[in-house]
Amino acid sequence: MARGRAHPRCAHGHPARQAGRPESGADGARGGLSARQTGRRLGVRKRLLIIYVSLVAATIAALAVPVAISEAARQTQSVYIDRQSDTARFASLAEPTLRTGQSVALQAEFDVYHSLYGTDAAVVNRAGDVVASSIVDFRTNEPDINLALSAALAGERLGLDRVVWPWQSHPLVIAEPVGSGGEITGAAITISPTDRLRASTLRGWGILLLIALAGLALAGFAAWPLTGWMLRPVSDLDAAAHAIAEGRLAARVQGDDGPPELRRLGLAFNAMADTIAGLLSKQRRFVFYASHQLRNPLTALRLRVENLADQIAPGASQEHARVLNDVDRLADICDGLLAVAQAESMSARTGGGEVIDAAEIADDRVEAWLPVAQKAGVHIERTGAVSAPSRGEPGALDQILDALIDNSIKFSGRGASVVVHVAPHAAGVRVEVVDDGPGLADDHLAEAAEPFWRSPADQNKPGSGLGLAIAATLATGFGGRLELRPADPHGLRAELQLPAVLADDPEVKA
Repeated sequence: MARGRAHPRCAHGHPARQAGRPESGADGARGGLSARQTGRRLGVRKRLLIIYVSLVAATIAALAVPVAISEAARQTQSVYIDRQSDTARFASLAEPTLRTGQSVALQAEFDVYHSLYGTDAAVVNRAGDVVASSIVDFRTNEPDINLALSAALAGERLGLDRVVWPWQSHPLVIAEPVGSGGEITGAAITISPTDRLRASTLRGWGILLLIALAGLALAGFAAWPLTGWMLRPVSDLDAAAHAIAEGRLAARVQGDDGPPELRRLGLAFNAMADTIAGLLSKQRRFVFYASHQLRNPLTALRLRVENLADQIAPGASQEHARVLNDVDRLADICDGLLAVAQAESMSARTGGGEVIDAAEIADDRVEAWLPVAQKAGVHIERTGAVSAPSRGEPGALDQILDALIDNSIKFSGRGASVVVHVAPHAAGVRVEVVDDGPGLADDHLAEAAEPFWRSPADQNKPGSGLGLAIAATLATGFGGRLELRPADPHGLRAELQLPAVLADDPEVKA
């Protein structure tokens, strides 16, 4: 049942308003990004930023880690060379002590050295006995000390075989052989705590980390406008594509920013949109002109057929009435085609409409249809909110409600009820026209809004099958949505979703 066409009062909308309304969206889609589209743009931008910063962080890490290792090795090497020099000096001072057995001067030297630098020193003879030491209980059996002394007493020097890392607490042990005339007589050893060395390495690493973080932050700050510049054409393309999908055919991509490849893509999209808009405009004009041109001949034809009434034979009066009914039906179809063309034209021009009060319009349309409903034996009432601001095209909601109420009264049957309910919600306003008639089969609900579709059970009822098509087209034009659902327990529920009015809308503030 698609069910009939709109009430004659609003079949052609408000031509004066439509003709004078400028096309919105002609300046492109950049200024009209919805919150969802802005969220998608930020989401893509954040993902690109994460990838870019991750690559920069990996590069900085690849450079910083070797530098940190090199810094630790350099610090260790510097301390090692310094302590090796001190140990060599102690070895030269220890040769007379080992030869004469007088260790007082050497012991005093060790004590002064320990008090100044916190480093312990000792000298052992060829047998490994301690001759002088800054440590009261010097033990040569510690693994590191024993290894260094064994090598020194064998006439060898152990080189630096490790890097002192900040998390290691082992002391730095260096031993030098003591000899005279090619004979090894003992060994000098220094045992250096690594606290200062490790602290110095940590300070160097801290400075390196600050430099790396500063570079990473700088890369992030530089990447934010860079990713914005790269994604701006994509965002414009996304906004324009969604605007055209919603029926705003004047939306275009601003192709003056971004990478050259994306600018060319935007220009190609604009050319495609121009072609589609041109074809649709030609189609609408053809339907409009054809319907308009057919209307006058049909009117003249009806007048001529009516004038033949006096000359019709008595037995042909019924056939004469059928001819008049067919002419009226063709006229209704022409009116419906004109209404569809005007609705599509309005849908192509509107950019979200103006602030309207859906509840007030619903009250007006229910009052207008009340006599028709009473004549058809149908009860009609209005329920829900007293006021429901939303966005819509002036006159469009009137036509939508006329089509929905007309269908409900026409097809629900005598004794049925029609309820027009208005309910504001977070996403906008929901307007429902619910009847408790026979309704539509589930497989017919999706087809009911197609032009000229009529339920197989209602082919003999008056109507052109364009009413719901006009209503759906008008709803889509200003960002709304019309859905048909089965009513409970039976009947048809037509749900119209209207866009919300933003809190900062200038029309609301006014």
